[in-house]
Amino acid sequence: MKKITQLFGFALLLTATLVVLSILGLILFDIVLKGAPVFNWKFLTHFPQKGMTEGGIFPAIFGTTLVTLISTVFAMPLGIGCAVYLNEYAPDNKFTRLIRASVRNLAGVPSIVYGLFGLSIFIQGMGIPPSLLTAGCTLGLLTLPFIIATTEEALRNVPRLTREGALALGATRWECVYSVVLPSAVPGILTGLILALSRAAGETAPILFTGVALYTRYLPASPLDEFMALPYHLYILSTQHHAIEQVRPLAYATAMTLLLVVFLLNFTAFRIRATYKR
Repeated sequence: MKKITQLFGFALLLTATLVVLSILGLILFDIVLKGAPVFNWKFLTHFPQKGMTEGGIFPAIFGTTLVTLISTVFAMPLGIGCAVYLNEYAPDNKFTRLIRASVRNLAGVPSIVYGLFGLSIFIQGMGIPPSLLTAGCTLGLLTLPFIIATTEEALRNVPRLTREGALALGATRWECVYSVVLPSAVPGILTGLILALSRAAGETAPILFTGVALYTRYLPASPLDEFMALPYHLYILSTQHHAIEQVRPLAYATAMTLLLVVFLLNFTAFRIRATYKR
């Protein structure tokens, strides 16, 4: 009976895995099949033309790259610093546990709420015009809970004996954290950071109110310029365009590009983790 139960449980797990992989494979196959005919070098390097019915998506790729970099600069030091404090310095009391619970709750807040928060704080409150800067800071707020949680988990996985050995040799608390703990936690920190940013690169709602544009004739020259982005461009082509059937292949090719960007970010996280682990 135990063997039968074990085989039955294994069969259920295998079936669930195959169902998920099959659905994912069908989605990817459909996107590639319908987007491949227009996915070429010209599509990746040219501006949209004739009301976005022809041409490429280079401004959207450029804008997505810049806004992701800005969100990295904004969120990375804050997230890592907060995680280091919570794990290495904060006492284990109700207040610290409340902070951790708040961080977990913030990770579950819908992304459109972050968009409205960025609109009220950065644009209406600080008077910054809708731009790369406001959108990047809003995406930074979105990724901040994930960075804090993954960094704290990476720090927690560093053996306690490593810290005690550094302190026993005369290192200060900060020298121990900076020279011993953080280098040991780099694989987990970078992996969590890149995965959080790959999610941010595919978000539409946070940038919808904070600086993304339907179309711009020029690439953004400063952080205070509006920009195009892949997820918003895909949203427009799929739902709001006046000639949806005509631009549908372009929408599928844009989806392919966005998936490729996310895949490259995830692959980069995997390679970094594997390299530092060795």
